Formats: sequence, structure tokens, C-alpha cells
Amino acid sequence: MKCPRCVQRIHRAAPACPHCGFAIGDADHMFGDSEVKLRRLTDAAGVFRRNQRDILEDAMDRVQTAFPQIFVSIYTDTFGETGNLRQFGFWLLNRGVFEDVPVDRPNEAGVLIVIDPESKSASMSFGYLLEPFFDERDTFECLSRAHSHWLEGRYADGALRCLRQLEKLLRKRSRQVRRDPDKYEQRVSKPVAVEDLVKKIRGGNRRDEHTPGKASEEVER
Repeated sequence: MKCPRCVQRIHRAAPACPHCGFAIGDADHMFGDSEVKLRRLTDAAGVFRRNQRDILEDAMDRVQTAFPQIFVSIYTDTFGETGNLRQFGFWLLNRGVFEDVPVDRPNEAGVLIVIDPESKSASMSFGYLLEPFFDERDTFECLSRAHSHWLEGRYADGALRCLRQLEKLLRKRSRQVRRDPDKYEQRVSKPVAVEDLVKKIRGGNRRDEHTPGKASEEVER
């Protein structure tokens, strides 16, 4: 994983970043140390109309139906000077209790998109169980598809394009894992949950042939 503050690579089991000293306690100090109850689509900034929320939730459901081992969340808010989006995404995937996510989909298998309409910036964070399958180029590509729409204030359009690119990426990665599972298993340090995830993604999205940690990597656009 990469440190949310200095973006240097660190081991996910490290209690703090050896480069800058950042730890979950620092994020707690900025954002609070209590669990936060929320839904997958939480529009605290109020940028989505009701019909747009329905469209986005359908797109999120489509990803989760195709890949039932993960979940996707979108969170909007205005942050001002209170914090960095990378650090907030890391914190929310650690402290968030997603009320509409099944208990068999832990936060460690979550993908979180955070949008700040005031600064017109966004970040994507993913749980450490997905670390073997994503890198910065992948998350940057997802956010890049949405960037021009967000600059124009078209937040729903941008989020939808981000989700579509994420779905394409997951389908591509599923095929790659099936073709060369050893390549991805070698990236995994052996907790049972991660081994199970490798097997699920390898067997993975069979339907794509027929039908159209907590927090880890983050990329901010």
C-alpha cells in the first residue's frame, strides 16, 4: 500500500508510515475516531438529483452483481482546509460502516470514490484485498474519464463514467487472472481472505463472456 500522506510505498501491516510517521490516529484527529454509518452512495454535498442517484446506484449494483466479492461506494462533500482527500478516503474505508453493504463484503474489499465539488477534486481508494489487482495507472484512468465532467460541474455524468471504466478494468483483470493466476498470487502475502479473493477473481466474472484494508492505494485527480 501507499501512505495517504507522503504517497511512499509501505507494508500494509506497518502501524505507521516509516517515511513520514502517518498513522490512522492522525486521520482520526482530523476526521474523528468513531465509526461512521453511511450508505454506499452518500451525497453530503448535495450534487446529485434523485434520478441521478438512481442511475448511479444501478451502475454500482451492476459492478457488484458481476463481482460479488467487492463493493463500490461514492461519497461527496466539501472539505475546505480540513483534510486531504487521500487521507479522508483512507480514513473512511477504515471507519465507515456501510449500512447497505452485505456483511460478507468487508471494507478491505471496497472501492471508494470521494468527490469534493468545491475544489473540483476527487480521489479513489481501495481496500488492501484489492491491492494485488490495482495500481495507480488503473485508478488514475478511472478518474481521468470523469475529470472533464467534474470540472464542468456535471458530477453525476463524471461518476457514471468513472464507474463504467472501473467495471471495464475489473472485467479485464478477471480475464488476466484466469490466464495467469500465478502472476497475481505471487503479489499476495497469504492471509486466507486474500487467497479466497484470488480464487474468486480467477474463477471470477464468468458472466463477462455472456453478458454485457482496509484502505490501500489512492490516486487523487
